[in-house]
Amino acid sequence: MTALPASTSPRWAALAALLTTSVLLTACGSGTDGSGTGSTTPKSGGTLTFAVGSDAGCVDPQQVASNETIYSVRQIVDSLTDQDPKTGKIVPWLAKSWEIGSDARTFTFHLRSGVTFSDGSKLTAQVVKDNFDAVPKLGALGTLAEGYLSGVKSTVVVDPLTVRVTFAEPNAQFLQATSTHSLGIESSASVRRTPQQKCSDGVIGSGPFVLKQYVQNQSVTLARRAGYDWGSSLWSKKGEAYLDKLVFKVVPEAGVRAGSLQSGQVDAVSSVGKANEAALKGGQVTLLRRANPGVVFGLGLNNSRPVLEDAKVRQAILFAIDRQQIADAVFPTGTQAASSVLAHTTPDYTDLASDLSFDAAKAKSLLDAAGWKAGSGGIRVKDGKKLALTIDWIPNAGTNQPALELIQQQLKAVGVAVTLKQLQVTQLAPTLQSGDYDAAWGNITRGDPDILRSSFSTKLANFYRVPAGDLDTALSAQAANTDPAKRKQLVGDAQQLIVRNAYYAPVVELQTQLGVATKVHDLDFDASSRIQLHDTWIG
Repeated sequence: MTALPASTSPRWAALAALLTTSVLLTACGSGTDGSGTGSTTPKSGGTLTFAVGSDAGCVDPQQVASNETIYSVRQIVDSLTDQDPKTGKIVPWLAKSWEIGSDARTFTFHLRSGVTFSDGSKLTAQVVKDNFDAVPKLGALGTLAEGYLSGVKSTVVVDPLTVRVTFAEPNAQFLQATSTHSLGIESSASVRRTPQQKCSDGVIGSGPFVLKQYVQNQSVTLARRAGYDWGSSLWSKKGEAYLDKLVFKVVPEAGVRAGSLQSGQVDAVSSVGKANEAALKGGQVTLLRRANPGVVFGLGLNNSRPVLEDAKVRQAILFAIDRQQIADAVFPTGTQAASSVLAHTTPDYTDLASDLSFDAAKAKSLLDAAGWKAGSGGIRVKDGKKLALTIDWIPNAGTNQPALELIQQQLKAVGVAVTLKQLQVTQLAPTLQSGDYDAAWGNITRGDPDILRSSFSTKLANFYRVPAGDLDTALSAQAANTDPAKRKQLVGDAQQLIVRNAYYAPVVELQTQLGVATKVHDLDFDASSRIQLHDTWIG
């Protein structure tokens, strides 16, 4: 579930408010909300123990991009708005209302009164300004939050509970950005700390839970916030959360996580893979699934590398990958092979399955045309050099390695030698920034197609070193366009340019699958397929 940097999402205000993200939400086993047995009357108390596969090495929501860590840190902070996972509509949270300027450059938020952070300080417009002013200075790990505020001109305190954010260009989708964990609001005391301090020591939020202990690569422990009374308008329970305590344990091995859930040592587990589905189905476990919008799992190709500068080589890689085989063999039931660079649940998705069909013969023909001839051991050679690539990856999902091992075999079959290089989770962002890599495995979850601009525009981070050209034009135009039909066409153009030029090699869509004990009730997905635990209870 690697999440790579995201960015701002300009969109006309009316569209932002009505943004819809079609989702797949199913449950296997007993019950659809993890409530197959036990009491049906919610009750307070208890500890939820959740086993996750990895730790991002950071407990600052504004700097965390890996789902496995977002699960815990999301509970610490509130956001200005929330996004309904069923409709995609943006709804009140810390902001009780807002106005968006007619040119979609100005956003005025009216804050709820009486909100406090866990250090006792009050939420004010100045605190929001402090947060938004500090975000652009977060550095390498803050690229999600930084991207959402890209192009910000000013954040102004209108009065103690009113704040106005102004952008240089139309940026209506900023409203959706304010619903994300990346722009979760932290206390001014936290904002004044260095990004490194916030990562290692955590932050002070206004959320329903408070960070009590963080042991890197081992656990995150949260406690219920006493007096909490300003939850999202989407939540069913008013006031404090039900649970006393949340413990997120890092358990890298998927089989061990599954066994711990079966034995009752933990109450929920992340990243349930295909191999563990049968063992967990039925009994005292429910499997919850939800498809993620955004950029699909795939290979982010470094287009500046000598080998990958040639479009024929990049296109050959796309045709050499058998996406359906990978989806069927490695990923959870229901996972779809990629049919675009965007998942089908993303607004303005365009079906490009015909451009992503498996065709080994075509891949070989493209490599022949590029001058790469068969060599010893089946690996192609040109000018005395072997056709070899290194794919960087991080172990934040159990499906990563087996998927890449299949890709390694498939590429070898057409004459491309692949080396898999495992990085620590904390190494991925700096590696992408440095440009010192051939290809990187990842995905980015977001419920708006502007994620393409943040990922591929040469005017932004441009981690994949895409050359300037028509793609920039399409991405910039969709970001500022106020007509839904025109924007959809521009987003479609961008998807075609990315796929047909093979700037990125889409492989499979991400489907989040969790295993949850049936005594756990109302453990719900949010609009980005992460989790919200305020309404969760055990009984």
